[in-house]
Amino acid sequence: MNPPPPPRARSGFLSAAAVASAVVLLLAGCSGSGDTGLAAGTDGAGTARMKIALLTHAGKDDAFWELVRKGAATAAAKDGVELTYANDSDPAGQAQLVRDAIGDHVDGIAVTLAKPAAMKAPVAAALAAGIPVVGLNSGIDAWKSQGLLEYFGQDESVAGAAVGNKLNGLGAKHALCVIHERGNVALEARCAGVKKTFGGETENLYVEGTDSDAVDAVLTAKLRQEPGIDEVVTLGAQFALDAVGSVKAAGSRAHVATFDLNNDLVKAIRAGNVQFAVDQQPYLQGYLAVDSLWLYRHNGNTSGGGVAPVLTGPAFVTRTNVAAVAKFAAAGTR
Repeated sequence: MNPPPPPRARSGFLSAAAVASAVVLLLAGCSGSGDTGLAAGTDGAGTARMKIALLTHAGKDDAFWELVRKGAATAAAKDGVELTYANDSDPAGQAQLVRDAIGDHVDGIAVTLAKPAAMKAPVAAALAAGIPVVGLNSGIDAWKSQGLLEYFGQDESVAGAAVGNKLNGLGAKHALCVIHERGNVALEARCAGVKKTFGGETENLYVEGTDSDAVDAVLTAKLRQEPGIDEVVTLGAQFALDAVGSVKAAGSRAHVATFDLNNDLVKAIRAGNVQFAVDQQPYLQGYLAVDSLWLYRHNGNTSGGGVAPVLTGPAFVTRTNVAAVAKFAAAGTR
């Protein structure tokens, strides 16, 4: 394990290009009092305030990533970290965000590896510049080979296999796995995991996740074309809600299950419109990613010893246990 780099002098934070796409997340405190107990410009160790960039492949207005951002902001407030969040669903754009952060001399980068090949060069450049990098959410099979310190997320293959087994227990015979972003390694791994363990027929359906109307139209048409489909598995909470409408519009007998969770989906599970959700705890992913970089700088810690991922899921949320997470979902943290 390489020792953490010493604090470095910095000239500014984000370039003008990065500022245009970034959202600065600064919370006054984690207790609600607004008092962090930190001197201006310093962190908990009394040194210059650490600056971290959280850079993801999120699309526009995706509720899932709001949970990641909230978790990251909470950790930043606790640690006295200056946090910048930026996202770009285009892999080339996300790669540029990493390069911008390097140019702005941040002290740490947390990044998703949904398209690992596109991120390899900018991640290597960050490491060469002495900037520690951790991964979250996507890229569980790529983070070690690319030299990241740690990884926080769900093993999507394991999660998919667990869904396949659950569908077996529910008596499903024909499952449709809806992939809303072609080429995203995490999403592909989920459906591959379902296929590995599910005893019935499985097929994938690719849709354009950025267009809700298109998702509904394609899914409705597919369900009308193949009335034997009795289970629709979506890979995001909002797509499960779309699927509920598509099932009704198609006059299908299919049930709906999904990966990921939000407050609206909790309501759908309670109402019986969605069978279950696989929760990977995105708030926790954001929190741990930021906190880990602070711990590495100030105490040389690496979770998982730098060789094993820190798993945040899967956890099944069903109608029988949904009440236990409902209040957290309502607060916007689950």
